[in-house]
Amino acid sequence: MKTPTTLMKKGTLSAIVTVAAGLLPSAVLADEVALKSADGTVNLVGEFIEFADDNYVIRTALGDLRISAARVRCEGAACPDFETEEADVRIAGSDTVGLGMMPLLLSGYASHLEAEASVKATSTEGEILANFVSDGGFGDEMGSFLVNSTTSGDAFRALIDQTAQVGMASRRIRPQEARALRDAGAGNMVSPQQEHIVAVDSLVVIVHPSNPVRELSVAQLRGIYSGQITDWAEVGGENAPITVVSRQQGSGTRAVFEGRIFGDDAAGSAPSEVIVEDNNNMASTVNDDPNAIGFVGYAFQRGAKPLTLINECGLSMTPDAFSAKTEEYALQRRLYLYNRADNLDQATSDFLDYALSEDADGVIAKAGFINLGIRRKAQSMDGDRARMLLDPNVDAYEGGIMRAMLSEMLEYDRLSTTFRFRTGSARLDERGLIDMQRLVDFLGDQPEGTKVLFVGFTDDVGAFDSNRDLSVGRAQQVLTELRNFGGDRIAGLDLAATGFGEIAPSTCNTTEFGRSINRRVEVWIEAGQNG
Repeated sequence: MKTPTTLMKKGTLSAIVTVAAGLLPSAVLADEVALKSADGTVNLVGEFIEFADDNYVIRTALGDLRISAARVRCEGAACPDFETEEADVRIAGSDTVGLGMMPLLLSGYASHLEAEASVKATSTEGEILANFVSDGGFGDEMGSFLVNSTTSGDAFRALIDQTAQVGMASRRIRPQEARALRDAGAGNMVSPQQEHIVAVDSLVVIVHPSNPVRELSVAQLRGIYSGQITDWAEVGGENAPITVVSRQQGSGTRAVFEGRIFGDDAAGSAPSEVIVEDNNNMASTVNDDPNAIGFVGYAFQRGAKPLTLINECGLSMTPDAFSAKTEEYALQRRLYLYNRADNLDQATSDFLDYALSEDADGVIAKAGFINLGIRRKAQSMDGDRARMLLDPNVDAYEGGIMRAMLSEMLEYDRLSTTFRFRTGSARLDERGLIDMQRLVDFLGDQPEGTKVLFVGFTDDVGAFDSNRDLSVGRAQQVLTELRNFGGDRIAGLDLAATGFGEIAPSTCNTTEFGRSINRRVEVWIEAGQNG
């Protein structure tokens, strides 16, 4: 690794400042640079003085200002050169992961190694460089990480041409991308050794804080983004044209949004659609326009007003950590890291191991994302599920099973761990192994004799009794796998399995995505037990 080639001196000020353009010096100087942040909150122009202690120091009309290099990129001939071509590990892809999570994740990894990370934004927009020094910054240089944040599609292009060892994606790899990488010798990109779920996230539909609209149905949102609804008065707001803000093609965030809102139908496009490059620009655009609507990752709301969504079944969907962990919020998504099988070096492997471990949970949460750690939640008798189970319009047979489930709910809290199955399959999906290990760790800390119930559910395809039998079988299968996985660690717990088939769906069964959410095994734990 190398230090910037520009001569460094010791600075004096230690403030992070946002300055309006009108306060900046107007003279054009030979050493003039611009310092800009990705979210638009910092845009400074001044004479470059020095780069010291991971801070830029520039001279402005307000005096000498010191700005953290982790927050801004430097533009201008006088900017220091960080010589990024020599980075040891290169990471490329989704700006959601790269801008939102990676700076803190790399800092957390450095702390995990008892090292210090110097994280700087380079002169390339959306790019950061982290240099690691051992012994808390007093030892030897350990290596460097270069993160380039653009789109999920770029993650797989970078892996194909081997300009990156790790690809970041806010959507799962597409079959054609996986085949192209396989044909290039990269291996099986959907194997657990190459596809890694690092966190989950909720896409939040946002509007300007002054907008009186509080909720939209999925059908209304579809109408807005297809251009069929063009005025806020059509959805209960004021008489004003809707500014539709979206992401560029190739963005994983856009792909997830359109997939959830339009389903199998071709995604529409509003004629006056405004395209922005990343989550920060999306939030900034919406916050600047009282008539705008957009969608961002949970960590990027930046003061915009989030909307509650109402699905086709009339269920309210509010993004929160528990619904994201259970993957029952309509606009939830998984965030991935991918690697090739044929060039996985030790530095890259060690970083991936950390990113997927419980040690990283804290920094992932601090970054505003939802880690894979387990939460427990009391099962409310006032929520949508309890009201569904009290439906008086079902026949006596189904009603009896619904009442049985309701009585069980009174005795148990629900854990966020939820196992899911592919259509017609007894095989868990790609997140199953991760959740199994974490569940063993969680249950291993519970008091001896704690009751744990595995509760199976299905979609509504097929006969009612057959679905109930299938749900019981899947719950028993998960229980068996847990016992095999956990061994003596969970031997003292009171474990059981049951199933309720197609009753109490988490979402509508009208799409394949909805049916996949409903094919699940939940984990309930005896209420009042806290290990």
